[in-house]
Amino acid sequence: MIKTDVIIVGSGIAALQLARHLQEHLNVIIITKNKVKDSNSYLAQGGIAAPVGVLDRVELHSRDTMTAGCSHQDEDIVKNIIKDGKRIVEYLIHDGAPFDRNGEGHLALGMEGAHSMARILHTGGDQTGKYIIEYLLSALTEKIRVVQGEMVYELVKNDRGHCCGVKTKVEDGSIRHYFAPHVVLATGGAGSIYALSSNAPAATGDGMALAFQAGAALSDMEFIQFHPTLLSMGGTSGGLISEAVRGEGALLIDDTGKRIMEGVHPQLELAPRHIVAERINSERMNGKTVYLDITPIQDFEFKFPSITKMCENHRISLSEGKIPVTPGCHFTMGGVVTDQEGKTTVKGLYAIGEVSCTGLHGANRLASNSLLEGLVFGERLAHHLIGAVKDGASCTAVYQKPNNRGDAPEIPFDPAELKERMMRDVGIIRNEQRLKKHLSWLKAQSLSYKTDLDQLSQGEIQTYLMWVVSTLITQSALLRTESRGGHIRADYPAENNTDWFKRSILLINENHRLKVVQNEQHQIEIYA
Repeated sequence: MIKTDVIIVGSGIAALQLARHLQEHLNVIIITKNKVKDSNSYLAQGGIAAPVGVLDRVELHSRDTMTAGCSHQDEDIVKNIIKDGKRIVEYLIHDGAPFDRNGEGHLALGMEGAHSMARILHTGGDQTGKYIIEYLLSALTEKIRVVQGEMVYELVKNDRGHCCGVKTKVEDGSIRHYFAPHVVLATGGAGSIYALSSNAPAATGDGMALAFQAGAALSDMEFIQFHPTLLSMGGTSGGLISEAVRGEGALLIDDTGKRIMEGVHPQLELAPRHIVAERINSERMNGKTVYLDITPIQDFEFKFPSITKMCENHRISLSEGKIPVTPGCHFTMGGVVTDQEGKTTVKGLYAIGEVSCTGLHGANRLASNSLLEGLVFGERLAHHLIGAVKDGASCTAVYQKPNNRGDAPEIPFDPAELKERMMRDVGIIRNEQRLKKHLSWLKAQSLSYKTDLDQLSQGEIQTYLMWVVSTLITQSALLRTESRGGHIRADYPAENNTDWFKRSILLINENHRLKVVQNEQHQIEIYA
């Protein structure tokens, strides 16, 4: 049994930013189920969006964010996050963060989809995440304890309902307990519950499922962003082809050389991601192959070294100037509901980064806003925790394992099957028939929200948590009877502003049942 002041679950940009700001004030333990660099943040090719250019302004960046998110957000929340992000990025620039610069020594600001001007800061061309994570890691001192290879599988609450610790499963099957008055989920998104994904394999929505199991509210889980351009390897993906490639001038063409975005959107290849992804998917469904034509880009290998290496590893010749692409799951806009400091609806529990739903992204995330969000909320939550009163010291004395759970189950399906079903039935284009089919399959599994996980292995626990997240996404997607942003319904192809404008679907685990609340006005109990 280990006690500390703050437990951070996860090791991406939000987690490390938080730890960096806390280390001189509180005792902190970071717990990650794999290695500390096994995160989406580390893999991020795209950069950090911030209005630091001479002609750029917070208002312009906010407007682009609202447009990409289909105005599903609160404009004041968006503006305040962008404003804080601008200040933080300017500090990082002054502090010597290794952002790319042009031949004249100025910041090399890039262009990406749905942005009205160049405002993307990159590092190492297409290796922004790697360099920023290493920069943040280098700023940590020995005061931060990092625990690797342990999977958090349960959030512990005391008799007042406050979250005050976690249980972890070690690779050898043993269980460890950690206690703290403040527990922070920074576990990333759920992209890897889809067969085609740009995400790190570990990004399977653990934190979302853990928060749900602990009674925290989740929201907007139907909004899943599919990145338009993953390297296509037939039925699989070889990795992400950054949007920055299109920002540098690459064109989307079919196998006859025809540009597929002409007449689809005024911004062509740089239209919002859901529009580009839907167009590529439509072409592929019609039997065509879609390519990125990179011939307009000079010095491609120098500008995009990691993409070049990825293509070489998969024997894609860049000399022909064409990279085959396919859409794949990229980002989860919804997640654990938080306030503007990162507090969830469960006292003592916090969420930052992609695992959270802060109100920034809306129905579709603006490119390169994710790393910015992680930096902002890592700092915001740190300020809150430094000033917070410790409230949870009695947790270890009162905590007892609940005795109302069932027997430890066998996981009745392979995770690969779930991923394929999610891609087919809850993927880029959805309809009622397929959503109901997948929901029926999920309910048919011998699992419940009160399943005892103590006797399961790390892999089995991860598969169970994937089942929970898959249920939340599918149920939300079935209930939202419109198309908006990353949620596209073939049977409801238009936005329905009468019934759904700025309305969210909240998901709450109430006495081991899924309760759905639409903007705290319409409550429907769903049994799953």
